[in-house]
Amino acid sequence: MKFQKALILIFVFIFSFSNAQQDPLSIYRGERDKINNLVHTKLKVDFDFANRQLNGEEWVTLTPHFFPTSKVTLDAKAMLIGEISLGGQKLEYNYDGYEIIIDLPREYKKGEEYTLYIKYTARPEKVKQKGSNAITGAKGLYFINPQGLQKDKPIQVWTQGETEASSCWFPTIDAPNQKTSQEIYITVPDKFVTLSNGKLVNQEKKGTNRTDYWKFDQKHAPYLFFMGVGEFEIIEDKYKNIPVNYYVEKKYAPYAKEIFGDTPEMIGFFAEKLGVEYPWNKYSQIVARDYVSGAMENTTAVIHGEQANQMKGQLIDENRQENTIAHEIFHHWFGNLVTTESWSNLALNESFANYSEYLWREHKYGKENADAHLFENSKIYKDNKDLYDKDLVRFYYVDKEDMFDAVSYNKGGAILHMLRNYLGDEAFFTGLKKYLTDYKYKAAEAHQLRLTLEEVSGKDLNWFFNQWFFGSGHPKVEVSYDYNTLEKTVTVNFIQTQAKEFKFPIAIDIFENGKKIRHNVFVDGRDASFKFSFSSKSPDLIQVNADGVLLADFFENKILSDYIFQLKNTENFQHRREALLEVVKSQDDKKAFNAVVGALDDPNYKIRILALENIDLINKWSKKTAIDKIKRMADSDKKTLVRAAAIETLGKLTDPELKPIFDKALQSESYNVLGKALVGMYYIDKEYAIKRSKELPLEVKNIIATPLTRIYIEEKDDSEMVFIANNVLSGMFLNNNPKIQAIYQKAYEQIANSNNTDAIQNLVNDIVAKGNQYRQFNFDKVGINLLRQMVEKQKKVNKSNKLKNIEVIRTGIAQLVQ
Repeated sequence: MKFQKALILIFVFIFSFSNAQQDPLSIYRGERDKINNLVHTKLKVDFDFANRQLNGEEWVTLTPHFFPTSKVTLDAKAMLIGEISLGGQKLEYNYDGYEIIIDLPREYKKGEEYTLYIKYTARPEKVKQKGSNAITGAKGLYFINPQGLQKDKPIQVWTQGETEASSCWFPTIDAPNQKTSQEIYITVPDKFVTLSNGKLVNQEKKGTNRTDYWKFDQKHAPYLFFMGVGEFEIIEDKYKNIPVNYYVEKKYAPYAKEIFGDTPEMIGFFAEKLGVEYPWNKYSQIVARDYVSGAMENTTAVIHGEQANQMKGQLIDENRQENTIAHEIFHHWFGNLVTTESWSNLALNESFANYSEYLWREHKYGKENADAHLFENSKIYKDNKDLYDKDLVRFYYVDKEDMFDAVSYNKGGAILHMLRNYLGDEAFFTGLKKYLTDYKYKAAEAHQLRLTLEEVSGKDLNWFFNQWFFGSGHPKVEVSYDYNTLEKTVTVNFIQTQAKEFKFPIAIDIFENGKKIRHNVFVDGRDASFKFSFSSKSPDLIQVNADGVLLADFFENKILSDYIFQLKNTENFQHRREALLEVVKSQDDKKAFNAVVGALDDPNYKIRILALENIDLINKWSKKTAIDKIKRMADSDKKTLVRAAAIETLGKLTDPELKPIFDKALQSESYNVLGKALVGMYYIDKEYAIKRSKELPLEVKNIIATPLTRIYIEEKDDSEMVFIANNVLSGMFLNNNPKIQAIYQKAYEQIANSNNTDAIQNLVNDIVAKGNQYRQFNFDKVGINLLRQMVEKQKKVNKSNKLKNIEVIRTGIAQLVQ
């Protein structure tokens, strides 16, 4: 599972959605007891689109785990049960809407298999369990525009099983420590394509309908079952002789291979890196509407949310789905082949999938690029202070959904990077190969990973697992330096200030006379000191955590000259970034300004962008030289995102002489460059910029909605209010950029005070839709508040459509209050 990080953090921040009033220590959350084991699941399903229901027949084969039993309990949420039988004999059962407790006709012993027949109706709209910050729905089965009433949205059906929502559409033992093979007969209108796990064995037409038979012979957990139904184009690819297919809407078919085309290379790279060949018979990916998370690793049938859909003008900047694609592929080893035995051990799934993003970027783009990703990934965990006290493997929590956070994902990925660094690549990856081989098609816990790595490496890892896997927090370290100029030595002192003591290896670089010497030391206490020799008067810089591996916060007293040297000479992304953010504070100093200008040539494009965003061009030092450099970057930097940032920086100058640069940028294939150029042009030639913006196709306008909104809001262009209204809510809440939020807050105010009924209707529709979609985050209440504010604003204006507008808004309130 790949969650949408920005969305989660913003919702948590805005709505303060928390279960903190409950005591998370009250219940131990271990592995579910195995009384009966799933063996095989056979389903026949069709859909009642009008009522958003599934009609199902199931043949589920089970066997006692160890002790004899005459009962079996199956999870089945909000279903209507028509019949339960065994060998034609109807069975007695009790059903409370959540579990079916079935009386078997006799006692069965370990090794004896029995097959239950269950006829049922799944009613996902009746399901009462809630989703999480990461997975915003938990009803298992989703009907999208089922009656085709929304003209701009296709009819689709798809499932989402994690964590325990597969039991919303078929009875099962819905626990990650269960494994079953499967076969599914899916009956749909003939115009639809279907996708499920495993192989499409047969298709049979029946009038206007068709039944697709999907068969999956290997074992996997119930939460990985998947069905997808809709009108999709299938773009074929392959890895070796294994089919690799991409299911997308027709509009995105020309770009499917640009979006997903690295999939075969990713599969091959991970197989080689792990020493374990891809274990399944196909790999398909489908992009669905209104999906409730980022993506999900259903075995051989991965689902992605709409953010995967991209046009050429977006892909030329970067493929925003690339990390997610790698993440879900890696799950096919960590999560699908070997599965966490309990949600408490979720790190065995998600931390590894998170770390796969680093591995892929290291392979494809180099270590420096991967290190930048690691830093940004870890920062998401660090920036959320509420996560500091959460263990990676945690057996006490309020709800299993709470496990899907930046500890299980981001911090877990960083921990695996530290473990790899400590063991070395050969031992680390040999250990992972053994772990995957020993526990394939089984469930595992963190201790089994530890024992496997210990067996391979010969090292005791209890200390590492106890503090990082079974503990919380990270080191907070004060660093100081004692110089002895007579002996030409420096002592580097570490003092840990957090409550719990950590021990860790750490790299220290000492720079002097144009050379760098690396020292690898091991901190084994709250206070630690290490003495090093130097040959010159004093070192130019001492850089702790030089390789950026250790997940920690460091506090040290550096002066401007230290940061300037650090910006120019350190190799790790996070150290150059840290230095740049300090140096930009002192640009009235000539050396500091020149260092910022120098950062415009940094090999990492994110450093170049950061320098562009922060450079002070209202500065007496070499202003013309710097502007000339930025002009060249706007024209020819190899990264279009840097060109866009350069154009935005030049736009702040509002200099008519820059018009040719903006005009040329308006021809760019990059939508990012195009959007920034329109804004830059607007401030020197409003009429021309507005004319060019209105000539854009609507699909392009929607992609660059933010810069266009900025222009139209400043222009008070009422004719564009309908377009702006479609993006206001996303701009206000679904990003973490205060500048963008301010633009859309202004847009909301203008629409709320306007006479434009169509714009008001669009905004109301969006508020109602998102209020319902994110009701578990109390966004329905936020939506009601926004709509009530609109009513009050309309009451105060003297415009012709006032009463009509108020009625539109009140209708929206009524829809959210229901």
